Parts: sequence; structure tokens; C-alpha cells
Amino acid sequence: MTLRRALGTCYYPEHWPEETWAEDARRMADLGLTWVRIGEFAWSKLEPVPGDLRFDWLERAMDVLQGSGLKVVLGTPTATPPRWMLDRHPDMLAVDVAGRPRGFGSRRHYCFSHEGYRAESVRITTLLAERFGARVEAWQTDNEYGCHDTIYSYSDAARRAFRDWLAQKYQSTDALNRAWGNVFWSMEYDSFDQIYLPNLTVTEPNPSHALDFRRFSSHQVARFNAAQVAAIRRHSDAPISHNYMGRIVEFDHFALGAQMEIATWDSYPLGFLEDRLEETSEHKRHYARQGDPDFQAFHHDLYRAVAAQFPESETPRWWVMEQQPGPVNWAPHNPAPAPGMVRLWTWEAFAHGAECVSFFRWRQAPFAQEQYHAGLLRPDSVEAEGFHEAAEVARELADAPSVEIAQAPVALVFDYAAAWAWAVQPQGLGCDYFRLVFEVYRGLRKLGLSVDILPPETERLDGYALVLVPGAITLSDRLKRALQNADGQTLLGPRTNAKTASLSIPVPLPPDLPGLEVTVSRVETLRPDMPVPMEGAGHVKLWREQLEGGAEVLDRDAEGRPVTMRAGRLTYIGGWPDADLLRHLLLRACAEAGVAVVDLPPDIRVRQAGPTRFVFNHGPGPVAFEGVTLPPAGVLRQGPT
Repeated sequence: MTLRRALGTCYYPEHWPEETWAEDARRMADLGLTWVRIGEFAWSKLEPVPGDLRFDWLERAMDVLQGSGLKVVLGTPTATPPRWMLDRHPDMLAVDVAGRPRGFGSRRHYCFSHEGYRAESVRITTLLAERFGARVEAWQTDNEYGCHDTIYSYSDAARRAFRDWLAQKYQSTDALNRAWGNVFWSMEYDSFDQIYLPNLTVTEPNPSHALDFRRFSSHQVARFNAAQVAAIRRHSDAPISHNYMGRIVEFDHFALGAQMEIATWDSYPLGFLEDRLEETSEHKRHYARQGDPDFQAFHHDLYRAVAAQFPESETPRWWVMEQQPGPVNWAPHNPAPAPGMVRLWTWEAFAHGAECVSFFRWRQAPFAQEQYHAGLLRPDSVEAEGFHEAAEVARELADAPSVEIAQAPVALVFDYAAAWAWAVQPQGLGCDYFRLVFEVYRGLRKLGLSVDILPPETERLDGYALVLVPGAITLSDRLKRALQNADGQTLLGPRTNAKTASLSIPVPLPPDLPGLEVTVSRVETLRPDMPVPMEGAGHVKLWREQLEGGAEVLDRDAEGRPVTMRAGRLTYIGGWPDADLLRHLLLRACAEAGVAVVDLPPDIRVRQAGPTRFVFNHGPGPVAFEGVTLPPAGVLRQGPT
């Protein structure tokens, strides 16, 4: 499948006088946009009271947009149930960990486990699919599952559903008691009806209980989404998507990716820099108007992997559904992007294989919660700064119209279940799975490497010269076999295969992989101001393991204790490496694997997209690289077009 790069925007015709729609559509087409997403927050205008369906305005909006040559993505409006829905289902609200209902007045206030609301979501989705299924070009289910901490609900509906889920999984309370180790602290159950949700306990809940609740919660999201997908497919052949968010790990995105043709995500580089990264003030100040040089790239690669889970895909189809075009309104600080960064972010997504980059939003709203969230147009319809950068990209696409995707030399395994396990048992402040994996990804990018992210059920690693599996607490049998059969070098740890599926310590002790004579005999977590120095470069920080066994010792700490050990192509890292130690480990692994690296300047990143190499300057000043000086926000495309 050959995919064409395209641009789009998010539009809310219900927010604007109908007489402006045609002018908006004309300006979108003139700008060079192809796609426009509508409808995902419009339930109260589509059904102002129960059963009073008013779809005519939406049909007229589609007529106008499609009449200008634009393709429509129609969102199901279930992220914003109208006020009358709460009157019909007063117990539909999600409940937070402290037992407080998440009230009406914004969005995402429903509980995934509420059967009445799930039925309502299927009903409105079915009605929309019946009316518009033959004419829309793509769909989006709901909006940003997990945003605003909305995956975990401690409602009565969730408690009932969790009990049913446990009963199906374990079949008997005896089996559950054994799996959870409930003999500890006299926590045995005689009936599934005795089991509550793992909140409001005096001290920490049983970790097995807490992990199963996270598995259950992820399952409920997938079930909720699958119901909408099924409703759409009965009436439409158009591809279906969902727009994920950055650093949301509370549900398994790979499970949803298997349901839908397109994976999309919402990219807000400046907001995410302030809101979602453990970085120094100096780092955030340096990139305050550019965004972190690796955070967006990581998610581009992640959602390419999510898209690849759809079984009928020849080529992974993934988009940026919402691209930041100016200041946002929700981060601790909300600066404007540096000139050229909207263009850079767009080309960066294309370099990682995006089919479409869609800007949020078309026109800045002068009312309600997002008044300070910039759009391509100002509230008075004058072109904003991002408009002109989008227009520049639209002109440039004529020289590089096709999406190029090729296998990278390096693979990095990402496991949502491992993120849940780390969250349940972090063992130390700052010990976070996403943080560990992202630091490894950043280390690879600093060496000029392109990376494929893989799911934890990966069966084959053919063609990868180097595979990294940091922090995957429980390895699947499929991945174990793939690692045994891999031809390339593999770096494991820390905490890889450290627990059973029930989050207990296994015997034999971890990592317990055939041929790797390494045993983790003890673990400790370290204060941030007490890193362990190495004999050579760098330190171990945060998480440290005591290693034993007959494998070859590659690296020791300053006191001579093993930190990395190797047997054949498998290398185990018994600690969380800081940036210097990680660089040392990656350079050695790349040399042994035959992977060429590049000593990049700090602000430069590269991405190999098939035969084309992209070079990006994420820094605030010009940077010299390979005989070329890239200006701030510079994008260099090398190779065939």
C-alpha cells in the first residue's frame, strides 16, 4: 500500500454561524488541507433531548466541506455525554480513588463499566453510522481515552464488573487466593462478591489485586471501543481510528490497535514538555519553544506500532489527529512555539511514517475552557502564525508526497502491562516504566538511530541487529522464544522478567532465561543523590540489582560488583543507567551488532525514512552538522524525493 502524505484540521461547525461554513471550507482547501475532523463533541447538538435527533445540521456541514473537496473524519460524540444523560443514568459517573464522583461540567465523566452508558454510546454510534456511514471517509471513536485520569473508576458499576471479570478469569476463589497470595494478612475470600476495588485500604492493597484491577480497567476500555467499532462496521466500510494521548499508559493501546485500521495521537510538544517529562528546569527552559527533541518521535514510533496490530494492514496507517499550532491552555506554562516549529513538528511526523497531520484546531474558540488554545485562525478569523507554516508544508508536499516506511535496525519493546506493574510496585520514588523506556529511546536517538517500537507479544525479531527490552517485568512466552531465536544483540533489564503474571517473585529467581546464567539475588532502590559510580563511564541510579551467576561480567561498579553480564547474544543490565552509562552500553552494543552510529550535536536528531534521511534542529540557535548549518527549526531532507 502506497500512502500519500496529507494535512488536515479539526473543525467544529456547531460553534460557528452556518453562513461562515462555506468560507471556512474554501480557505481550508486553498490552504492545501485534505482532511477535516468533525462531530466528536457535538452530542448535545445532535440530540438535545433524548430521542430528538437533529442530524440535519451535520449533514449540511458535510455537504459544505465535501463540496470543497475535503474528506471528513466523523467522531462519535461519546467523550461528552449531554446533561440529560446524567438524569437518565445518575450512576454513570466515574468515581475517583478517594470515592468522589467525577461530576458533570467538562468532559470524559463517564465510567467505562456502566452498562447503561455503554448502550447509549452504541445507540448514538449506530444512528450516526446509519445516517452517514456511506459518505464519510473515516471515523474516530470517542476522544482521548485516558485523558484527565479517567481510566480507573471506583464506582459501583466498576466493582460489579470487576467481580464478574475475576470470576471468569479465576473460576474459583481458591484459585484467586493462591494467585494473589491472600494467605498473607488473612486476605482470603470465600466469594467473589466479597471483593472490592483496591482503593480506600488502610495501607497499600495487595499488589496482585491492584494489578488485576489495572488489567480489568484496560479490558473495559477495549470492550467499550469494540462496541462502537462493531456498530460502525455494520453500516460503513470507512476506516476507523482513535486519537490517543502522550504518555497515557493506563490501558493497552495495542489491544485497541488490533480493532481499527488507523492509529492516531494528539501531539502537543510544548504542553507535554512542561507537563509530562521528568527533566531539569534547564532542559525545559532550553526547549521551552521547541518541545523535547525525543518525546514526539517516541510516540510517532509507538503509534506506528499500534497501527501495525490491525491484522489486515499491509502498511501501518497512523496519523497525528491533533497537532499543536500555537500556544495551548492546559500546561503549567504555555509559551508560543518558536518560528518554524509547527513546520518541523509536521515534517517530523511524516519522517516517522505519518499519513496525515491534522492541526487542532481550525479557529481558536472565544468561549469556554479552551479560549487560550490557539488555532490556525484567530477568533476573528485572521490567519495565525501556524496557518502560514501549515501552508509552507502543503507547498513542500509536492516534492515528497509519499509516506516511506522501512524496518529500522534497532527494536525497542514497549509493554503497557509492565507500566501497570511498575506503578503498583515502584519500590522507589521516581521508578517509572515509561521513564525508563523513554530514557533508553532518547539514548538511541542521540546516536542517530532510527527505532521500531514493538509490542510485548512480538513473535519474530528477524532483521533487527539490536533489540532492547528494558523493564518488561513479565516476558510473554512469544517474546521469550523470539529472543532465543533472534540473530542480533539483545539488551535486557533492569527488572526484565522479574515477576510472575500475578506479580510475585518467581523461583528460579529472575531473569530465568535459557542460556543466560544470571540471577538477580537482591534489589534496592537509590536516592536520587546517591547514584552508584561505575569503574568506567557513568552511574547506576534509582534501581540497582545484585547479580550472580556464571555469565561473563562486562561492567562493574567502582567497588567491583557486576552491573552487566553477558551470555552469547544476551546482555543483562542490573541497574538503571544514567545517560553516560547508557551511552557506553549502547555504543558497545551497536559496535558488536554492526549498527552505525552518528555523534550528533545535542539539538540535532535524524530519522531514516526508507531511502530518505531527515535531519531536524530542535534547538533555539543554528547548529552545524555534516558541513551544513541548520537554522533554528531547520529541516533537512537528504536522498531521493
